[in-house]
Amino acid sequence: MEFNIPAISCGHCVRAVTEAVTQADPQAQVSVDLTSKKVTVQTTRERDAVAAALAEAGYPVQ
Repeated sequence: MEFNIPAISCGHCVRAVTEAVTQADPQAQVSVDLTSKKVTVQTTRERDAVAAALAEAGYPVQ
């Protein structure tokens, strides 16, 4: 699944987003493209659960 997250701007953001997703699903694979501000997640969790974890970490999706 792919998310647009405008708040992503640096390496700290990448770490925070990755940590938020892996807390929701330790087996998830996360890829972040800072240029396009897109986050790609491979997980067995529901999209809404991943989006909620990202928003809770301060990175709401659009």
